[in-house]
This record gives sequence, structure tokens and C-alpha cells, in this order.
Amino acid sequence: MINYTFSLLTFEYYLLILVRIASFVAVAPFFGLSSVPTRVKIGFSAVLAILVAQAMPGNVTYDGMIEYGIIVGKEALTGLLIGMVANCCTYIIGFAGQLMDMQIGLSMAQEFNPLTRTEESVTGNLYYYSIMLLLLISDLYHYIIKAIADTFILIPVNSQIFQWSYLVNGMVRFVTDMLSIGFRITLPVFACCMIMNCILGIMAKVAPQMNMFSVGIQLKIFAGYAVLIVTVFMLPRAAALIGNEIKTMLRVIVKGMYGAG
Repeated sequence: MINYTFSLLTFEYYLLILVRIASFVAVAPFFGLSSVPTRVKIGFSAVLAILVAQAMPGNVTYDGMIEYGIIVGKEALTGLLIGMVANCCTYIIGFAGQLMDMQIGLSMAQEFNPLTRTEESVTGNLYYYSIMLLLLISDLYHYIIKAIADTFILIPVNSQIFQWSYLVNGMVRFVTDMLSIGFRITLPVFACCMIMNCILGIMAKVAPQMNMFSVGIQLKIFAGYAVLIVTVFMLPRAAALIGNEIKTMLRVIVKGMYGAG
């Protein structure tokens, strides 16, 4: 027989856990997608909060509803920061796709991505769905769930110490990694298009009567997508880079909230 004790203090403690987890789920990768029904997000958050509350029981002390409201805001901000920094890492895919289409010549061809609710390039959409599928296969969502649960060990309820300078430095590091990883994913297409531009420039000097501008548009599109087909085996490596970046930024953002920065 299983007996559960229930009191107003435990319910208030559970609500604070639920606020952090629900804020995280609302913006986290995989779970925060617009295609995931709201009822599923709410139910998943409630069940996960129950498990966390049972595994790490505790209580919270406060004086008045104003202070309790401040604690709720702190928990919501904690969950949002952790979820948003993980979700921002997925935008590296769209950034790399924009760079590729700029080189190929399809940067003006934009498509609406219903998952992110933004306009993205054709190659960016292709890479987004492919890499997100690879990340899903790699069980990254298990790591994300474990990460938000472990935050209650490092950052118990109402014990956040926001070190804003450390968090800002972490975001600067993320922007640097975003540029680095995005260019690494784009490099094969960039190198091919650069060689193509050199060849077209030479041909324009050798045969000026030919319109290299109109010829080059078709050649660059053909060559660019040929490179994408040839380098399709590199997608798992690109997914691994983005997955490692998500794990790194989760550690950085949590470290900046429990006083170890």
C-alpha cells in the first residue's frame, strides 16, 4: 500500500516545481514545438513535477503572497532561461541554411516553417528537419529531461543566485560557437561556390560574348545541391556538433545560477 501525505506546504512546493518545469517545457527543443498539443505539454509538466517532488521533497518559507509571487517569478525565469538557451542552439541549423542558400543563389526563396513559426530558406528547412530527426534518434530529449530534473539538486527551489555577468559571457560564447558551427556546416557548399565563381570569372575574361551571369545562376544551383547530396553523410556529424552545443550551454546557464560561476 502506498501512502501519500498532503498538506498546503507540499502543494505550494509542488506548484513552484511545476512552474519551473512548465516554463522549461514551453520553450525547450522538441517539447516546445508548436506541433506539440498544449494538453500534452501541461500533462507532461504536471507528471514530471510530481516525480521530481516525490524524489526531492522539501518546502519553501515565505512571508506573504508578494514574496511567494516573487519566488514564482524566479522559478519561471529559471525554467525559461534553461529552455531558451537549449532552443537557441537549434537556430544554428537555420543560420547554416541561410549561408548555404546565399552562396547557391536561393536566399530570396523563403518558406514558412510551422515548427518554429518563422520564415526560413529552403536548405535551412531541409537541414532543420533532418538534423532534428537525428537529434531525436540520438535520445537527446532524454538528456534534456534529466537536465531539468537535476537542476533541482544544484538549484533548489528559491535558491537561485543569478550571476548576470557570467550568464552574459555564456551568451557571448554561444554566439561565437554559433558562427563557428554554422560556417563549418556551410563550408563544403561555400568552397564549391567559391571555385565556381573563380571559374566563371576566368571564362568571362576568355569569352566576354557569353553572358556568365545567366549561366552562373543555373550552374551554382546545380553545383550547390550536388554538393549537398554528396555530403549527406556529414549530417550526423553536424547533429553531433549541435547536440554537444546544447549540452554545453545547459551546463553554462545552470552554472551561472547556482553560485559556482
